[in-house]
Amino acid sequence: MLELSRQIVAYEGMQSDLETDYFGKWALFYDEEFVGTYDTDREAVGTAIDKFGRGPYLIRQIGVKPVPPLALVIYR
Repeated sequence: MLELSRQIVAYEGMQSDLETDYFGKWALFYDEEFVGTYDTDREAVGTAIDKFGRGPYLIRQIGVKPVPPLALVIYR
């Protein structure tokens, strides 16, 4: 969970700029770095899985109050 907390801190550090430029889009953070924005959560999830496998990564809709984080496990 510590790794996810680091992703949240990275997001919060950029939150104001993201809300100005990308309000309503979905942000992807991995390894404490901003990866990009996406029009849908599905696009963000697909990119995250393709690039980073099982994570952890943070996907959050910009400018929308976040819901409590959920644990996600992907089985292959």
